[in-house]
Amino acid sequence: MNPYTLVIALSCVIIFSHLFNIFSKKTNVPSVILLIILGIGVKYVMDYYGYNQDELIFGTLEILGIVGLIMIVLEAAIDLELTREKWPIIWKSLLVALISLVGCAFIISFIINQFFREDPFISLVYAIPLAVVSSAIVIPSVGALVKEKKEFMIYESTFSDILGIMFFYFLTQNAGAESTSAVVYSIVGNIFITVIVSFVVSYGLVMLFQRIESEVKLFLLIAILILLYALGKKLHLSSLVIILVFGILINNSQLFFIGKLKSWINKKAVSHILEDLHLVTRESAFVIRTFFFVVFGTTIDLAALLNLKIVGISLLIVASFFIVRFIMLKLFLWGKSIQPELFITPRGLITVLLFFSIPEELKSNLFNADIILIVILATSVVMTWGLIRYGKKIGQDPKFTLNLDGKASSAPLPYFVERMSDGSYDSEESSETESQTEDDTSQ
Repeated sequence: MNPYTLVIALSCVIIFSHLFNIFSKKTNVPSVILLIILGIGVKYVMDYYGYNQDELIFGTLEILGIVGLIMIVLEAAIDLELTREKWPIIWKSLLVALISLVGCAFIISFIINQFFREDPFISLVYAIPLAVVSSAIVIPSVGALVKEKKEFMIYESTFSDILGIMFFYFLTQNAGAESTSAVVYSIVGNIFITVIVSFVVSYGLVMLFQRIESEVKLFLLIAILILLYALGKKLHLSSLVIILVFGILINNSQLFFIGKLKSWINKKAVSHILEDLHLVTRESAFVIRTFFFVVFGTTIDLAALLNLKIVGISLLIVASFFIVRFIMLKLFLWGKSIQPELFITPRGLITVLLFFSIPEELKSNLFNADIILIVILATSVVMTWGLIRYGKKIGQDPKFTLNLDGKASSAPLPYFVERMSDGSYDSEESSETESQTEDDTSQ
């Protein structure tokens, strides 16, 4: 391919991605779906002109997946605030992510074992990628939801990514373990070492970079984080935890730098780093996510949709997601509306990345890889429908709130609070709102 043609193509992809984002905000159709469709179109164009893209695409897809995962988790982590008020959202989202991941993994494993007659252990290895909710799709898709719902989805999808990756690598790395106790010791030791390393590295990076006076240092920081992630993988650590801990620590430095440590930190310098990091991670994650899903779209073979048996198995797996999710949300969000959260359980970047990471000795000759494609498309379509059906009503109308029984309400006080929080409140509206509140109270 002519280099100028390639530059033109890459530029057009970025432009289309921005247009898709604008379209997504107006319609609630996730931009990821549009990127995948664009990728499918690119595939047909490349096939028409006779470009052989297979080896290049799969190598590029894996690299984009790794870097994209790091940037997306970092982007989410530096937005997470650890406060007493947010603790209920944190622990509920963690438990929903953990129980849903384990429950879905074993259900999918059973389905694979029954339909493909695959070994139970290998079935579980293939089930884990399908059980992980994709934060790469969730995070850019829930921006229009109310703050509490958006934060719950960001926490849950991020936890699902991290727990899913840990579960997958613990399983594959202990495939030859001689006893259950050996596996337990390996898992506990891995978690303990990873957490200790994460906090030591995070404290060190924050104190180091607040003292660097160079104007160009953020991509140096990102390069170090990517290096640490890759080294952690080489050492069989759950290195995504390093990224998460660093992001949370720098965004909540007042909680972690206490006592004597408080004198070691320059709040103004850290605040400046955090502000710039928000911009860089947001832009970088956008670009990487764009190319990942476009490249993934070029790998899709629509002929797989004609295999009714595979489509049936895939839809059975998808149905299990929503059954488990319905039960979990009802248990942990009791008394509250679970829409559109019920429909937001997409599979995507992590599913593809983990699928490509299955060791050769654990790869199956019986499992049909088209299931991955159909599951990703089906969950994305359901999420799109859910956001269009419920997201606009709940997320974009500031008068629409939820009572404890999950029913809609248009009370003026929540509206007043919402307008105050987004900066669009003015004094004239204040008098009208207060007057209306007094009338309602007297009635």
